[in-house]
Amino acid sequence: MPEGHTIHRLAADHRERFAGRPVRVSSPQGKFAAGAALLDGQVLDDVDAHGKHLFLGFGATGWVHIHLGLFGKLGFGTAPAPPPSGTVRLRLLGEDQYADLRGPTTCALVTEPEKLAIHERLGPDPLRTDEDGTRAWQRISRSRITVAALLMDQKVVSGVGNVYRAEVLFRHGIDPYRPGKDLTRAEWDTIWADLVLLMREGVRNNRIDTVRPEHLPEAMGRPPRVDDHGGEVYVYRRDRRPCHICGTDVRTAELAARNLFWCPTCQQR
Repeated sequence: MPEGHTIHRLAADHRERFAGRPVRVSSPQGKFAAGAALLDGQVLDDVDAHGKHLFLGFGATGWVHIHLGLFGKLGFGTAPAPPPSGTVRLRLLGEDQYADLRGPTTCALVTEPEKLAIHERLGPDPLRTDEDGTRAWQRISRSRITVAALLMDQKVVSGVGNVYRAEVLFRHGIDPYRPGKDLTRAEWDTIWADLVLLMREGVRNNRIDTVRPEHLPEAMGRPPRVDDHGGEVYVYRRDRRPCHICGTDVRTAELAARNLFWCPTCQQR
């Protein structure tokens, strides 16, 4: 599932390509046909993102709420657009650009109050400026649930996925199995600030990089990472390989229905 930086990058892409201009809206697959008919020819006047949720605003008609889920894909191209395949749930067509959405978990036309209700049930997003990490801390500091599970709970922190979860805990030497209530406020503030930094870099570079300069391949004389997720990481998908810092084999286990990765030496409880 795409993490929050990808959704914010998609929001910026929509803003750059379509905002402020009328767009043709269609649903070749047919599952969003009624919504597309209402929006066709209208101006895309606003774009918003919160965690893993993307919103495309069409004035008084409402917002297209998109959640890609595990299988959704959103891609762009230049006009003239090719004939759409039957898997395209939503197509936006501008003067010289188009966007195709396939396989999302959610693609629905919602009202402003319905959009607000979605925001209210989500935790603070490190990439938004309307909140800091205080609301997340209020929940984390009272919880006996592991910090690794809390970071993946979108009602606690929105937009953090499996990669950022594993990497930010490693970067600060936090055992993923520590209960949230055992974190100090200073530790949480440092984690939050680092998520803001890392995820902003993710938006800028369109990939996740979490390794500090002194631990990059060229600095350490090691081979670069080769992975379809791209970017340099400390522990994510590096199970049974030596930690870049201490040489201990990285471990993995299932937690919160996802594979967790950590170094048992660098992240002692």
